[in-house]
Amino acid sequence: MHSWQSDDLSVLPDERAVMGDVAPRELIALADDEGNSVTVSVLGRDPRWSAGLDAEIVVRTPFVSGRIHLVLSASKLDSWADALNRLDAGEDVVWMEWDRGPSISLQLTGERDCPEVVVEDESGSMVTVRVPLVPPDDWIADHRQRLNQVMNHWVPMLSAPDPRS
Repeated sequence: MHSWQSDDLSVLPDERAVMGDVAPRELIALADDEGNSVTVSVLGRDPRWSAGLDAEIVVRTPFVSGRIHLVLSASKLDSWADALNRLDAGEDVVWMEWDRGPSISLQLTGERDCPEVVVEDESGSMVTVRVPLVPPDDWIADHRQRLNQVMNHWVPMLSAPDPRS
């Protein structure tokens, strides 16, 4: 480790300069007027794996709230781009389904005849949370823009392809 580096690898001096102190954080931000939301936020570079981003999924509803840690790689971000394309074509998707961590399903017409986000943590807590919400009409375009901002900022800082994906 170089002497200029601290133990906190989440934001290095060069990262702050590139983004003018504002690094893109929210990869996914789905919410409705009822107080339901699901977000995926990038917290910084993963301190244990140089090709990963430290991130978290946060679920908030008037009934239940929770958060779970995950590590994002360039290949997971690419698979999110594929998921957005499939959603735009009218298909339901499951993102990170075959990974060792949590997965996120987006069902365009869920059990309550409205869109639902299902966050599942099969390998850890074994908890599944189903959040019905109606996103705004332009949510897919908004999420493509979020993805591009995250990828343009964070992916160049990652050191290697993800051997775990």
